[in-house]
Amino acid sequence: MRDAPDDFAQFYLAAYRRLLRQLFAVTGDLAEAEDLLQEAFARASVRWATLRGYDNPEAWVRRVALNLAGMAAKRRDAAGTTPGLPAR
Repeated sequence: MRDAPDDFAQFYLAAYRRLLRQLFAVTGDLAEAEDLLQEAFARASVRWATLRGYDNPEAWVRRVALNLAGMAAKRRDAAGTTPGLPAR
């Protein structure tokens, strides 16, 4: 079995672009998609000992990122802001 940090790094490199494209399609904002995806990967990294045993850990990261995107959209709606634009 590989060392956990190396294992996670390989997972990150293999999944990052694919997940970024998916999240960008949802958010329409590349910077926001990158930020949300980094947060999802950060959460995955602290749980990697468990996630690495999942059949599809990428699905877990995707779900977390999509949940974060949904929460960010709700906050924007409540504040009346749009990503990349200053608040009103």
